[in-house]
Amino acid sequence: MSEPLRVAVVGAGPAGIYAADILSKTDLDVSIDLFERLPAPYGLVRYGVAPDHPRIKQIIVALYKVLQRGDIRLIGNVDFGTDITLADIREHYDAVIFATGAIRDASLEIPGIDLPGSYGAADFVSWFDGHPDVPRTWPLEATQVAVLGNGNVALDVARILAKHPEDLVPTEIPANVEEGLRASPVTDVHVFGRRGPAQVKFSPLELRELGHVPDVDIVVYPEDFDFDEGSEEAIRSSNQTKQVVKTLTDWTLRDPSELTASRRIHLHFLHRPAEILGTDAVTGIRTERTELAGDGTVRNTGRFEEFEVQAIYRAVGYFGSPLADIPFDDAAGVIPNAGGRVLDERGEHIPGVYATGWIKRGPIGLIGSTKSDARETIENLTQDAVSDPESFRSAVVRDPAAILDKLSESGVPFTTWHGWEVLDAHERALGEAAGRERIKVVPREDMTDISRSALV
Repeated sequence: MSEPLRVAVVGAGPAGIYAADILSKTDLDVSIDLFERLPAPYGLVRYGVAPDHPRIKQIIVALYKVLQRGDIRLIGNVDFGTDITLADIREHYDAVIFATGAIRDASLEIPGIDLPGSYGAADFVSWFDGHPDVPRTWPLEATQVAVLGNGNVALDVARILAKHPEDLVPTEIPANVEEGLRASPVTDVHVFGRRGPAQVKFSPLELRELGHVPDVDIVVYPEDFDFDEGSEEAIRSSNQTKQVVKTLTDWTLRDPSELTASRRIHLHFLHRPAEILGTDAVTGIRTERTELAGDGTVRNTGRFEEFEVQAIYRAVGYFGSPLADIPFDDAAGVIPNAGGRVLDERGEHIPGVYATGWIKRGPIGLIGSTKSDARETIENLTQDAVSDPESFRSAVVRDPAAILDKLSESGVPFTTWHGWEVLDAHERALGEAAGRERIKVVPREDMTDISRSALV
């Protein structure tokens, strides 16, 4: 009997875990190794979801069950391109699936965007989620802040900035983040979007939650409300859009005398960020008023407004990062592919190389999209393996222990699933000792020390 196919998956977030799970349930006899740059799995579900959204973090429960089965081997704290190369993977595996996601902030090319006090939302999210690669402190010195973007990440940033720290205590907020937020002098957070209220990308639930934050008022401006034929069609055709518009409209009808909270989140629509003001640091933002063009799109008006702020957070989307020796589309921020089959510069499939998740399609879609995306990639991988089994079986070294030996010989302190469970138990014990569930931020090098005794 021939030995199982050897497949490596690079990236242990939802995309990588779903791909590995789906592959494990095919008719192929397959051995799967899941590589992760960090010692901990789960990707953006762990390090990209706000701590006061435990409902979304419950996705981890399903991912945990997949890895706990034991038929997919987790190898953590291994950085592709540094600790392991494409040549190493080619030697030890018949195929590789890249599921490295999109963790960088998309760029926004406007004057002043690089001034001190201007930040990417992805970095801030990583900080308040305790990502081990991010410094433990964050400069929270502004009383007035601007958040650029009209999606859920913008809402998360605005909410965490405006929320009183005591209301975050029951969550998994790291202790250093709570300490930093307690020292923040913020009173006003302005959220700017260039489109109208019917074009925003907020989910109804996230938006409604914003209105229930204690001692934080939501301020919406009637002059920012406009609806064209395209907007009306969007409201008619989408129940989600209808709910979002209703929530926003209800807020515009509030009596100003009711707005007595100590902190405020201002939602501005039809404002295009035009320039970040300041010389040595951010002192304000200039926006250009836009207007609806009739089909739901907007056009510039040439009318400008200025707002005093001391910090800017750019939440205009995530962007993928290139990988060593793998083709990359610098404009789209993805690995070029056809149905998950990675393509070379001639547009031809590179045998045995695949992609899934945001690095495959860009940072759009939620968990449902990630699952269907992984399914497509695995279907194509399976078809390739079945149609030409001899050439597909390309690994030179087929012993599963060989890659672990190679990492050990190279001095890479990799972690395993058992090692991660040791770390997870350690974190939970710290939370219980503090009298609540809380994730303690452990630097990457210390995380590996905790679980090193249970590596293999």
